[in-house]
Amino acid sequence: MTVLAVAEHRRGELRDVSLELLAAGRELADVTDGELHVGVVSGDVAGFAERLNREGVDAVHTVEYGEEFNHDVYTQAVTQLFEAVDPTVLLLPNTVNGLDYAPAVADRLDIPLVTDAVDLAYDEGLTVTREMYGSKVETTLDVDASQAAVTVRPTEWPKAEGRSDATIEAFDAAID
Repeated sequence: MTVLAVAEHRRGELRDVSLELLAAGRELADVTDGELHVGVVSGDVAGFAERLNREGVDAVHTVEYGEEFNHDVYTQAVTQLFEAVDPTVLLLPNTVNGLDYAPAVADRLDIPLVTDAVDLAYDEGLTVTREMYGSKVETTLDVDASQAAVTVRPTEWPKAEGRSDATIEAFDAAID
């Protein structure tokens, strides 16, 4: 299984949730001895790629276009990156920005989207745990699809640590 995580940054700083996505993605990929790919869009992609080159990351894909978050740019870039990498699971941050473009990406790719994940598992299919009713109830969803997008709640996973020798490559997204 391949997992694709999309990093998030704001005002030139990589957000902590990006490193947490790496930990969640690595856990999922390890279940099937799969790969963890990371995408970073806009801003100082070279600098962000170096910070995302953490233990367990197999490849970092950079999309150099603009400086800050832009819905249309992220939607197009992430959709194209997904099509190129062909992951089983697309991990996105459950943040204002992530929740802005995640539905558009899932719609374009015609894959299910599960938001606000607090736990992930994979055994013959993806299982996502999320909380409801002010975190009073946990629900577990079995995703009945070969590919899915999931937004991950910040602070539910530790930040990925260490250094890796991941491949860092520019991804040439056709942004309209």
